Amino acid sequence: MIKHWLCALYVGLLILCLPISATAQDYPTKTVRLVIPYPPGGSTDVMARLIAQKLAPSLKQAVVVENKAGASGIIGSEFVAKSKPDGYTIFLTGSGPHAINISLFPKLPYDPLKDFVSIGLPAVFPLLMSAPASAPYSDVAGFIAFAKREQGKVNYCSIGAGTPSHLAAEMFASSAGISMTHLPYKGSGPALVDTIAGVCHVIFDSALSSGPHVRSGKLKALGIASTKRLQAWSNVPTISESGLPGYEAATWLALLAPTGTPTVIVARLNRELNQILAMPDVRETIESQGASLGGGSPQDLTNFTESEIRKWGKIIRDGNIKLD
Repeated sequence: MIKHWLCALYVGLLILCLPISATAQDYPTKTVRLVIPYPPGGSTDVMARLIAQKLAPSLKQAVVVENKAGASGIIGSEFVAKSKPDGYTIFLTGSGPHAINISLFPKLPYDPLKDFVSIGLPAVFPLLMSAPASAPYSDVAGFIAFAKREQGKVNYCSIGAGTPSHLAAEMFASSAGISMTHLPYKGSGPALVDTIAGVCHVIFDSALSSGPHVRSGKLKALGIASTKRLQAWSNVPTISESGLPGYEAATWLALLAPTGTPTVIVARLNRELNQILAMPDVRETIESQGASLGGGSPQDLTNFTESEIRKWGKIIRDGNIKLD
């Protein structure tokens, strides 16, 4: 009797699993939503639409980008975390919602590690350290010397409190042994305008937004916060090689799905992403924006995310950084 019961139980479980397996193997059979937690027009939106454009033909289904912006990326992140884990809702997010928010917000409605499964890392955008064209310093060492002479009088612009722009400056000040006053702005636009005008002594921002002002001569690049020089900015030394060994600060993109998404679907999407990143036009687009090409396995992204959470969490705790 027990043997028959166990056999029936096994068959029942097998039958229950068959639709799931078949669904995963046939994936996708309908439109895939690619959600981003930012408004249209930004760098993440541009990358999402590029990925969607390249992903659709290989999946043989439409891939539609949906912008769910607001609350420092929390609205979009929570939406995806609570979505059905069937592979039809995937998520392209950034370092703020996925690695910084967890240390800034005491009651975050999602957990970046528990509520999402990693698919892959599309790109990393090292921050450019820039100063007004009229500044009396032209490199990292010169700025540090200036800040030490003018201790207590130096400030920096950021694109907002709690952003990578803010935290990168705090990490720089700590590493260089200087003090700077934080002037937070609402976005890159106004922060760059005041840096160009000389209101701020320095700014850490994405090369995508600050780069055009450097190329036009309105700003001068002091250094780039990457581990090695970038092709698009080969004439700009890294901050690490300029006297702060190991200094690295970047925004980055993560392609994710809700936890529970079938492994076979995650593996499929990871393969598709890596194939997209290998396309010459995609590589050129990413590198021309001053970014480093991503790629790798889902576990690579998980490991990277964990290290970024630890890194920025320490900066936030040590600096007692809070959102007012």
